[in-house]
Amino acid sequence: MKPKVLKTGRDYQAALAHVGALMDHPSADVAELELWSLLVEKYEEEHFPIATPDPIEAIRFRMEQAGLAPADLQPYLQSKSKVSEVMNRKRPLSLSMIRALHRGLQIPAEVLVQESQAPYLARRSKPRKQKASA
Repeated sequence: MKPKVLKTGRDYQAALAHVGALMDHPSADVAELELWSLLVEKYEEEHFPIATPDPIEAIRFRMEQAGLAPADLQPYLQSKSKVSEVMNRKRPLSLSMIRALHRGLQIPAEVLVQESQAPYLARRSKPRKQKASA
């Protein structure tokens, strides 16, 4: 099979089958396999893009990976109350928080800077007591 730019679903399926056949042969040409893999990857990037995760979900995922508790986020988010507010979507991440999380937890900055997919919850303000007129 001659390499070519994959333009259709049929081209893509044929390329996948060819890559599979090349992988099944231990004596396959490594350069050919690499070329076909790049063609398939390029097609997939264009036709099946992967969305970046929600920033809060990315933080939760990283916490789970590293076995961290919410209290472990305090050095990155400045205070216990801010950790709670950020993780409960009551406060957006600030630039300093994004930088700290990126450096400290190696969460990609492009994930942290995007808008959260879930809306931030508005804080309920306590009703003010009105002074009684004399």
